[in-house]
Amino acid sequence: MKTIKRSIAFMLALVLTFAMSVTAFADEAKTYSITIDSAIPGHTYEAYQIFTGDLSEDETTLSNIKWGEGISKAGQDTLGSAKDYAEALAKIESNSDKATAEAEKLNGYLEKASQTVSVPADSTDVSYKLTGLKAGYYLIKDKDDSLSGSDKSYTEFILKLVKDQTVKPKSGTTTVEKKVKDINDTTDKAGNYTDWQDSADYDIGDSVPFRLQATLAENVSAYDTYYLNFHDTLSDGLTYNEDYTVSVDGVAIDKNAFTANYDASSNSLSFECADIKKYGATNSSIVTIEYTATLNDKAVIGSAGNKNEVTLEFSNNPNSEGDGDHGTTPKDTVIVFTYKVIINKTDAENKPLTGAAFELYKKLENGDETKIGYKEIGDDDTTQFSFEGLDDGQYRLHESKTPDGYNTIDDITFTVTADHDVIIDEALANGTSPLTDLNGNKVTGEIKFTKSVDEGSLTAGIVNQKGSVLPSTGGAGRVAIYVVGGVLLVGAGILLVTKKRVR
Repeated sequence: MKTIKRSIAFMLALVLTFAMSVTAFADEAKTYSITIDSAIPGHTYEAYQIFTGDLSEDETTLSNIKWGEGISKAGQDTLGSAKDYAEALAKIESNSDKATAEAEKLNGYLEKASQTVSVPADSTDVSYKLTGLKAGYYLIKDKDDSLSGSDKSYTEFILKLVKDQTVKPKSGTTTVEKKVKDINDTTDKAGNYTDWQDSADYDIGDSVPFRLQATLAENVSAYDTYYLNFHDTLSDGLTYNEDYTVSVDGVAIDKNAFTANYDASSNSLSFECADIKKYGATNSSIVTIEYTATLNDKAVIGSAGNKNEVTLEFSNNPNSEGDGDHGTTPKDTVIVFTYKVIINKTDAENKPLTGAAFELYKKLENGDETKIGYKEIGDDDTTQFSFEGLDDGQYRLHESKTPDGYNTIDDITFTVTADHDVIIDEALANGTSPLTDLNGNKVTGEIKFTKSVDEGSLTAGIVNQKGSVLPSTGGAGRVAIYVVGGVLLVGAGILLVTKKRVR
């Protein structure tokens, strides 16, 4: 059986009273109760009588010690005299290897539970009682196999001298959460991400940082080894970059403590550690793995987003044999959004206009720009095009090719802004999207957007105006020039005649 290092210290401290027994007797007919304070919903607790005897009047000492009904006949024969065994235990140093070995012996010979109490999974009560217990020392534990495969941890053994008293099971459970960071390339300096949160938005091609974090149970020290395996599922729109770091309680450790396994076909990712205790983890330690993934062209655009989930497989029974039982946490989810801008190319009469080409640039915080995409409208009937996989930030739209006979538009700058919940549990529970709003706003030039939050789209029309019409050769324009010229010649003749008369 697995060792219970923490609980053995308490057990031996109580057993020490055996060597100092006083001859005082309690009423053998009297029974006692043990109240389990902060009883954990879903747990079934059992009490095994290890030793029996006479309880002193002050209920502090057990004398005339015998084996209790919780120890099997084979155990009694193997362990020998209960009195001698108790006295031997009293001489063993707490938390020593020998004490651990003796604890394993006792646990190995448990046979009959004196009392059992089950706590319903939906219980809101804070305490449950094991009642009708005769005088003696009792081992209190979770019922074997009662929690196997669940998200909860088994409690440690608790050994108590029976009088009416209260114990608090030391168990708890290991939990996991997944988080993502966000950044606005236009307003935030490179690397100046937000805090860890449940949602973010990115451009396709961006590297997205993720964090997996396990908070270990309160009784990790009761285990010989403690197994962890993060089972992470990426959406199709994210590609693992095969980079990760590991820390325990904020201190970086060798990442090879965990074996990373990535299956590109299913986009599943796991990080497995056979024994995190080897790397300094103990009760309530926080184990953190950080990695990045690239948002790719399979990314879902709009409010559905790109969900990513993690569950954690972990050791959950300090009392089991071999590698022990494993529990699995509920899944935790984060989501990454991305958007698109749709352009309808028309003339002044709102008719489709072909023959144009556009380039889209994104403004960075340092003043530079990065080219996002290029779109050209051919000579077919399709004059609508889109730039997909956009983040929030400021963009510049440049017409690099102008339809024949039309004026090139001035560059247009605009911003994309989005609102999404940074804590998404409530939205997911309600079946709604954490993406709550999306807007496009003009900075310079002529553009006006309509939005669809569900589709993650901003749509606008871009109008090219025709150029000025020049006079054609031999046409009416030339006649007009001749007429004006003739008038000027007549005027010059009149002026000449006038000057001669004056003379």
